[in-house]
Formats: sequence, C-alpha cells, structure tokens
Amino acid sequence: MKDRMKRQITSLAALILLAGSGVAATPPPDQLLASDTLAVFTIPEYAKAKATWSQWPGALLWADPSVKPFKDKLLAKVKTDLFEPLEKQFGLRFADYSGLAQGQVTLALTQNGWGKTPGAEPAFLLLIDTRDKGGALKSNLASLKQKWVDSGKQIKTETIRNVEFTTLIFNTDDLSKAIDKVFPDPSAGYETAEAPKPKKPGKKVEWLIGQSESLLILGSAATDIEKILIRQTGGAVPTLAEQPAFAKDYARQMRDSLTYGWINFKTFFEVLVKQFGEKPGAENPNRNPAAPQPDKILGALGVNGLTTLSFGLREVPEGIAVQAFLGAPEANRRGLTKLITFEAKDSSPPPFVPADAVKFSRLRLDLQKTWATLENMLVEAAPQFAGVIKLLMDNAGKDKDPNFDLRAQLIGNLGDDIVTFEKSPRRQTLADLNSPPSLALISSPKADQLASALKALASLMPQQSAKVKEREFLGRKVYTMGLPPMSPPGGGRPVERSLHFAGSGGYVAISTDVAMLEEYLRSSAGSGKSLRDNPIVAQAADKVSGMNTGLFGYENQAETTRAALEILKKESGTIANLFSGTPLAGRLGIGEGNSKFKDWVDFSLLPSFDKIAKYFYISVWSGNLTAEGIGLRVFSPTPPGLRK
Repeated sequence: MKDRMKRQITSLAALILLAGSGVAATPPPDQLLASDTLAVFTIPEYAKAKATWSQWPGALLWADPSVKPFKDKLLAKVKTDLFEPLEKQFGLRFADYSGLAQGQVTLALTQNGWGKTPGAEPAFLLLIDTRDKGGALKSNLASLKQKWVDSGKQIKTETIRNVEFTTLIFNTDDLSKAIDKVFPDPSAGYETAEAPKPKKPGKKVEWLIGQSESLLILGSAATDIEKILIRQTGGAVPTLAEQPAFAKDYARQMRDSLTYGWINFKTFFEVLVKQFGEKPGAENPNRNPAAPQPDKILGALGVNGLTTLSFGLREVPEGIAVQAFLGAPEANRRGLTKLITFEAKDSSPPPFVPADAVKFSRLRLDLQKTWATLENMLVEAAPQFAGVIKLLMDNAGKDKDPNFDLRAQLIGNLGDDIVTFEKSPRRQTLADLNSPPSLALISSPKADQLASALKALASLMPQQSAKVKEREFLGRKVYTMGLPPMSPPGGGRPVERSLHFAGSGGYVAISTDVAMLEEYLRSSAGSGKSLRDNPIVAQAADKVSGMNTGLFGYENQAETTRAALEILKKESGTIANLFSGTPLAGRLGIGEGNSKFKDWVDFSLLPSFDKIAKYFYISVWSGNLTAEGIGLRVFSPTPPGLRK
C-alpha cells in the first residue's frame, strides 16, 4: 500500500512539474517517426551531445588559443561571404535558430507512397526540439513568415491536428536564381563552343513549417507531419521503433549513442529494381535490347540482398567509439556483398610490418573465390556476353605467349590475405603527401609463380611505357614496369613512375617506391622492430573485438597529421592553385590568385604541430562478418595528454 501511494505521489509530482514548465516531453526519434521511414539521422539529445563532444580532442583543438588566428580569419570570411548574403536573400538570421536546439535534432526521409502510388516521391522531415526555448521559436517563425511575405514570395496557411502550419511556396528556378545571386557563376555571360543545353522547367516546391509545443517541424508532406502530431500526443500510429529491422539495429549499435543514423536499404532497392524492370523499352524506344538492363545490373550487384545500413557514435571511458552495420543476410549475399565476404582469421600486423608504419590494414579474403564471384556477377549482369567473357579469360595472352594460362598461373596462385601499410612522406611536398611510401602484399601459395604471372600479364598490356625489367635482389627476382607519367599537384613537369613487385615470404609485394619493396625483402632477416610489438595497438584493438576477425586497420593520426600540417603550411600556394580551378572556388570568388584563397584559408596562421600534438593519437578499426551482415567498429583512444 505504501509503495502504491509512493508511486502515485511521484507520478503526480511529475505531472505538476510538466504543467509548471508548460512543456510536454517530446518522444524520442524512434518513437516519434512513423514506420515508413526510409532513412534517419539524429542527435537524440543535442544539449547533452554538445556538452560531451565539446571535450573531445577535435573540439578542444578548435578552441585552442594557438588555432585562434586561423579560425577567426576563416569564420569571419564564412560570415561575410556566405551567411550574410544568404540571410539577406532569404530574409532570415541563422543566429536566431543556432541556439534553439535542446532536445532531439532529427532529419528523416519517408516513403510517402513512393513505389506504391504513381508519381509519388520520398518526403523529408526536420524535427528540432527546443524544450524551454519554445517562446523564442514562436517569435522566429512569426518573423520568418512576415519576411517571406514582404519579399513577395507565396505562402498559405493550413491547420493539421489543431496546429497551424505555414506552407512556404517557391520554384526551384527561384531558388537557383537566389543562389546564383549570392554565389554568381564565374562562367556566366561567356560564349562557349557548345550550344546551350535546353533548360528543364522549374518545379513547384511546398515546404510546411510549424511549431507543436516545443517541437519545430519542417516537412514536405502533410501526411508525415500529421503522423508526428499523432505520435506526439500518444496516438496509435506504427512507429519506427516497431519496425523489426530498425529495432534489431537499434539494439545492436544505436542505443545510448550520442548520434546515430539508419537507412532502410531493402525498401530503397526493392522500389528501384521494380521501377527499372517495368517496361524497359517504353521510356526509351531507342534503347538497345542487347545492352545490359538496369534491373539486371542491380540484381547482379546484389543490392537487393541488402537490408539496412546503420551506425552509432558514442563516448566510452577510454575514448570515442563508432559502430556501423551493413545488413546482408548470408542466404541473400550475391555480387558485391559476396565479393567482400572475408573469413575470421588472424588479421594482426605480420612481423614484417615496421614499427614506424603510420597506416596498416589487413583483409583475410579468399581471392580465388572473390574472382569467381566477380566473373559470375559480370555474366549475370550481361548474360548475352557470357561467351565473350569466357573466351577472353581462356585466350588472354595466347597470341603472344601460347603457354600463358590466366586462370592457372594468375588466378590459381592467389591466396587469402591482403596486407597494406605506409610510412610518412619522405619530403615535405604535396606530391609526396598524395603518394607516401606504401606497400601492398597479396598472399600466394606460390609467390614466385604469381609474380612471374604478373610479369607476363604486364607484358601483354598495350601502350606500355616501358618493358618489364627484371633484376636480382637478395636472391629474389624484382620486376619493374613503367607507369604513365603523373602530373604533380599544381602543375609542373610530369613525374616518371614505375611499379615494382617481387615474390617473397608467401606474398607478392607491390609498390611504386622501390625502397619500400627492398625493405620488405630484407625483413625476412628479422631485423628491426615490428608494429605487432606495440602494446598500445594491442590494447586499442581489444576495443574493436581484437585482431582475429579477418579485417583490421590502424592509423597513427599523430604522425599523419604532423606530416599533413607541415606540408599544408609549406605548400599553401600549390594548394591555392589546385583549389582555384574548382567550380566552388569560382562561386566563392577565389578562383584567381593565391591572395584571395589566403583570405579564406591561411595555412601560414596554423601553429607548429608541437603546440597541438596533444590532441592527436591513434585509431584502430575492425570488421566482423556474421550471418546477418557485416559490422565495422572504430575506436579512437583519448590522447595521453588529455586524460584526466
């Protein structure tokens, strides 16, 4: 009896508090969104998440006084050249809305009859829970409505479940003109050799915006908004949480996440395959019936065997963790999903991976099975070309070498292990940053034969810049073939390149850096420290299910950032030249000269790495294959300098 009275008093107190605040609790995203949601990205508790990630290394770095000169210059330019023109054009102030989010911030895509009703398209929803800032939200929406009318734009008002919504009406042409006015096209007005392409007519767009209690609702479909309002008041509408596929993913990696995302791939691809498969010749009478059909291609790729994609990001006592999962039931794996079916084997760094490697990855993939899957996928996508594919495989290289057998000598010698690693750039140039010393290794039961087969295959390639050369190094045959010259970033004389490969220690090692290849060939002597002996890597690996799942990777973010920062400061002019040729640079008015680029991004203002080194450490990741799909875990431990 006493316990019952205590519960009643507690419930009554809660009701009084809610009534006193004037704000009813908004259901969480999975309880608010309807079951026909195709995709969702949400921060369930924005204020809590913001307070948490403000203490993460990236946020602390951005707040560091040594970064302030760079940050202030960039943000000032963003404000004057981006935000202020947009605010003037659309009659709003971003600052009025930036501090309103207190509860959830949710962006969702709904089915809205797509795939069921002719002409229907997916719709979107944006939900922002302002909690005790509902009064400020009400004032901002009233101001937005007035400014929209004052600017001559159309609106209409409608009531959904006793809540007033304003429909903002505009044409996509009007939106394009407004954006062009803020960010003019630098090529506009100039004659071109090509005739102007016919412009597609603009499309009428209607967005509904309104406030229900503390919740800001923006959407493109009134039916979706009505479902939100019903759920907000506890009405009976099937929710996203009740969808079995979502519920399973939510329990697996999204529960208690600071932010999470989810996509219903199954419905997406079912509709796409259905649409592509309906009357393929009706829309395009000139379509070649012998050409591969889109629905056949999608089927061969195996995308219709995918169910969901989800991720969750959370803080753990030792750092930051991300979990992602691609739903791909084993019985339905075809095409791409079957290509990446790796085995749960040792994926730790082999002894030959040096301790100073800044990046490492290892994948235990049966390459012979992978090749067979790829071949079957091509045949399924274009069955009319099955004979051609078989003929090419059986006769590849026979015209120059009658003894060359692609299947036996190359495919038949592939193993089940792929290892890659790289080191820091040797020089402080952008070209070296883009192409650091790296090595890729493919396991083989007969590595020498596989290397010889690669040589034979390379010799058969047309327009080869140089013949394959052969030499001896420590008793091993090293093959070198020329590659097409590569233009360095920012222009300049093309750089000559070569690919080097050799078989040794059960692998064929491949690299464009001959020193990396020779270092690997020397490693059989057992000299030098190995990455596998680093206890920090082993400890971090425990947070991602270890190094025996068949897929594991590592990055020394401190060293990769050090190299990038030093090169950014030194090569700012080259980077400016690279960026100035992009369409975005022209739109922002920085398509000419380094000085304009420097007005935005002045890398010379960045501090030396030593001043900010404490914000960087390492990260590890691993993959995990189950009967339901493929999981990925990423873990970034808190840098030692930031631990409390």
